[in-house]
Amino acid sequence: MEHIPPHELSRLQAIAGPSKPLADLVARRLDGEPLQYIEGSAPFGPLDLLVDERVLVPRPETEGLFEIATKMVRNPEVVVDLCTGSGALALALKKAFPTAAVFATDISEGAIEVATQNRHRNQLDIYLAAGDLFDPLPAALLGEVDLLVANPPYVSESEFEVLPKDVKREPKVALVAGRTGLEVIEEIGASASAWMRPGAVLVCEIGEKQGVSASSSFHGLPTVVRKDLAGRDRYVIAVKP
Repeated sequence: MEHIPPHELSRLQAIAGPSKPLADLVARRLDGEPLQYIEGSAPFGPLDLLVDERVLVPRPETEGLFEIATKMVRNPEVVVDLCTGSGALALALKKAFPTAAVFATDISEGAIEVATQNRHRNQLDIYLAAGDLFDPLPAALLGEVDLLVANPPYVSESEFEVLPKDVKREPKVALVAGRTGLEVIEEIGASASAWMRPGAVLVCEIGEKQGVSASSSFHGLPTVVRKDLAGRDRYVIAVKP
């Protein structure tokens, strides 16, 4: 147990019991299983979310995206969340904007299953669909979106090889975009403007070394790059003219 940080050990002790012996939980953590998977849930903004091996663990950087989005828009009618994973952003934005119609997509059917569970768990009504980026969205939304958010895969294949063991236990499809890490961001950037109405806001999470290249990927949109709390490039932000 000496290899488990004290704060993690206390969390494992809190969920240990006859059906979950502490030694087994410690062994799972030492094997690289994310702590949140062992606990089965993770906080995100105002929500408590179910998480497992089908989705990424919600991170503070993505909470930062949520905070930026809620400060930049007021009473949006239509919100779209691409690469929703556990549904974290979509559900938090529905909580923040109860009258908004919130649409969320993910290429992983497993992720959509988890997001559906979280929709019920938090009693928030959002539209969920499995498919690639904009493809599953109703065609009627074209040109009607007020807020577009995304936490897409942005890790390159070479970067994945050196990630920590517990991060590698998260779904690779949600982490790795391709050879450069920009592939999914570029796909979003090629179509985003067409889905947004004038004055609409876009906030997309990016890798810390992608500021210049990612910001130039959003065709027809004037972009700025904002840093996270650690001072690293983390978000591309745009307001459609």
